[in-house]
Amino acid sequence: MASPSQVRPVVLLGARDDAHVSRLAQRLGQEGVVALVVDTLAFPEDTRLALTDALDGIHVNGGALPTPGAVYLRGYHGHPLAFGVDAREAMDDDWRTTLVAFREKSTLLRGLVGRWEAMGIPVYNPESTSWRMPKPVQLALLAQAGLPVPETLWTNDSVAVRRFAEGRRVAYKPVDGGAATLELGPGDLSDERLAALEAAPVTFQELLTGEDLRVYVLDGEIIASVRIHSRAIDFRGHEERLESITLPDEVARQCLLATRVLGLRWTGMDLKRDAQGTWRFLELNESPMFLGFDARAGTDILGHLARGLARAARLPAP
Repeated sequence: MASPSQVRPVVLLGARDDAHVSRLAQRLGQEGVVALVVDTLAFPEDTRLALTDALDGIHVNGGALPTPGAVYLRGYHGHPLAFGVDAREAMDDDWRTTLVAFREKSTLLRGLVGRWEAMGIPVYNPESTSWRMPKPVQLALLAQAGLPVPETLWTNDSVAVRRFAEGRRVAYKPVDGGAATLELGPGDLSDERLAALEAAPVTFQELLTGEDLRVYVLDGEIIASVRIHSRAIDFRGHEERLESITLPDEVARQCLLATRVLGLRWTGMDLKRDAQGTWRFLELNESPMFLGFDARAGTDILGHLARGLARAARLPAP
């Protein structure tokens, strides 16, 4: 094992007061690793970044940032609609300037993370995976790899929606998330209702009525799998009971394959049973929440994540 002087810090990117960031920083300290938090929510108002033209020329709040052993990306807060961001007043005052400012912020932060990836530093998760994360790409890649996914349509075409919904139950939700999944009803297929597609496309998906499953994978290993008991179509906020389980071998194999297909070092994935009992992949999240699952299902996702980051911090610098 490396001596304490050889242990590099772990950089956490996210809001300093985000419980996932603060608890992870505390747990890393218990592992003997220094956690350096780059507060992306406070950037650019309070967090100061300076990048030179040298790949490792990275300064935060006036000081050179040491080369990290690993980077955990909780979130960029790079859009007015991002979780935790309150930009309503700025958007009301001058939406165009505000959007430009968020674009510049996001570009610099993504450039920062891209530099670390280029230096060979493990990033959870790296910029190179970002193009695979939109659901229309994600599910298509999983299906191409032979993994079970629900039949899904992303569209603003009302004719295509009616054709897709004919003779079966269908769920609908935003393309990028952020709102609950609902069941498509007869009224949703009216001309007036479908005219809303002129404003934005929507995800339509065969409705799966079976159990929900959340699986966490870290560095190619399943670290937790939780059955979610809920009578709601969308379990979020409607969980009745969480139960830690051992996955069947075939489902475990599929979960590991799904992680490799999308190039993720770390993920929380959602699966749901169909009427025939097959677990189908709904989504792999590149920065999943996990503290609630630890608290209610008795898992130790936080501990696994901290130990994984700590192992990387003890490896020789790339």
